[in-house]
Amino acid sequence: MVSNRSRLRWLAVLCVALCLGLGCRRDRGEAAVEVQLRRLSIHEFDNTLADVLRDDTRPGSRLLPADRYRPFDNAAPTQDPSLVLVEALESIAADAAARLVNDQGRLNDLLPCSPDGPSDAACLEDFARVIGRRLLRRPLDAEHLDRLVEAAQFYAAEERRFETGVEIVVRALLQDPAFLYRVEAGTPFKKAPEVYELDGYEVATRMAFLLWASPPDDALLDSAEAGTLDTPEGVRDQAQRMLADPRARAQIDRFHAMWLGYHQLPHDAWLTTAMRREARALIERVIFDEARPYDELWTSPESYVDPALAEHYGYDPIKGDEPAWVAVPVERAGLLGTGAFLSVGSGVADTSPTRRGKAIRERLFCSPVEPPPPGVAVDEPPDPSLAECKEDRYIQHRNDPACSGCHSLMDPIGFGLETYDREGRRRRHDDGNPECTISGQGEVVPYGPFSGPAELARLALTAQLDACAVDHVLQFALGRELSTADVELSDRLLNAFRAPEQAGRFDRLLLDLVTDPAFRLRREVTP
Repeated sequence: MVSNRSRLRWLAVLCVALCLGLGCRRDRGEAAVEVQLRRLSIHEFDNTLADVLRDDTRPGSRLLPADRYRPFDNAAPTQDPSLVLVEALESIAADAAARLVNDQGRLNDLLPCSPDGPSDAACLEDFARVIGRRLLRRPLDAEHLDRLVEAAQFYAAEERRFETGVEIVVRALLQDPAFLYRVEAGTPFKKAPEVYELDGYEVATRMAFLLWASPPDDALLDSAEAGTLDTPEGVRDQAQRMLADPRARAQIDRFHAMWLGYHQLPHDAWLTTAMRREARALIERVIFDEARPYDELWTSPESYVDPALAEHYGYDPIKGDEPAWVAVPVERAGLLGTGAFLSVGSGVADTSPTRRGKAIRERLFCSPVEPPPPGVAVDEPPDPSLAECKEDRYIQHRNDPACSGCHSLMDPIGFGLETYDREGRRRRHDDGNPECTISGQGEVVPYGPFSGPAELARLALTAQLDACAVDHVLQFALGRELSTADVELSDRLLNAFRAPEQAGRFDRLLLDLVTDPAFRLRREVTP
């Protein structure tokens, strides 16, 4: 089985070889990659309201159509517009604007001026200019600003209430397509008419949503206005500042949760909270707090658990009431040994070796599995009448010629983690059947056998987990699946990630991405 990355690289090398044979000339425009028009994800939408309007009610998560995770929530090809979206956006805009003007303390904090009357045009213009720049992520042009202020002033004068004008401004901006969508126009690139170079505001927007899942702050917008984002050095300086912000920690934690599939856990609230905190603490320790090589995320001998989670896992009791770093059993070292990851692919009542195996093959090894034939009930386990023990039932399942091709690539992986139940606890036999001992032996074809999360992590590292991580970072940044045209950029990032001076640091990978020439270019999407 050849990984998806290997296939893409082979095709890219072939294309380059053909181009060289035909005498193609290359310039900086060759670095451009395709980027589709992207809509804010629900998470980005709610973060924007929180950061710009200081509105923490997160209405998008309640009212906007649900995002589809593939594995990330920002995939442009899944963001089809709909009447439901338009109506939800209208309702959110009206409600958010009304809440703002009825919260005098919050309104006073956001107003850049003190109005001297119900229809103070100058103050309304100042507010529209400031808040519009933040919401639309660039300055409003004069015509747009004039129309907005004229409408706001009309309604403010009609109701003799300055706050009504503010309400109109906010409602209009929250329904502006330039707010909901990340519009990247750019300017035509010399000698490459299908390539466009982004301006500083568009670069700032890419940086902010990649590193923060939020719009640019005033410092980043000021940097765009001053032209300092026109150079790699200026971009790097801002990116380093942004990575020191708590929002970067939250974003990188969320990236890993979506990538590995544990962003939503099927447990009680206390257990979900404890497991997510455990995984996030490990990510923050390796990437931020101690700036360790990325490999150590997968091999760490310690994890961060509270007393209840330690008891749940069967660890030694923890002194005190607060979470603490504790040594974990050797076989469950690293992020793959956390309960969050061990919950991935579980069924309603038990683990699913097939779903676990599929998730691991595709997310850790970047080796996609073909979709099942139409009509196959993919979520149903093998018929219990096939055999008494679960492992025997799945073996017979794989012996079916119609199923064996794919199931032989998934089920053995899942059985390598079968000694852990759907809540991350160690077990030695099938649930409710002590007669059926679990071997815990698994295999990732063609990389080799393993038993338990620590051995799986070592196998994945041997199979170039770092390359798969880079591909997922790039997929997340571009908002789409990768293609042959992206392999050169992916390889460039991977080579830098592996370079001795980078020390395998994940934060430096992100810095390399935002300072790469491709980050400030876009290529027209091929129909």
